[in-house]
Amino acid sequence: MAYVIAEPCINVKDTACVDACPVDCIHPRKDEADFTEAELLYIHPIECIDCGACVPVCPVSAIFALDDLPAQWEHYAKINADHYGLG
Repeated sequence: MAYVIAEPCINVKDTACVDACPVDCIHPRKDEADFTEAELLYIHPIECIDCGACVPVCPVSAIFALDDLPAQWEHYAKINADHYGLG
């Protein structure tokens, strides 16, 4: 997994990262049925190409490279993978 969305995204769900992603691996998008119910956005751990385009556009600094994920939010790597049934 290249990048992980962590706790600062909860209940924010700003979709600037979705728009910045060149491979469309961040979901749910605003036009997807589960957007309203989702607590945060998720990065697909296999589809992510590790480009980092999502990081600078996140207004709440919620996106981290897996190796830079703060210890208190390490469990978000599994949360992101579980969202895609990969956990």
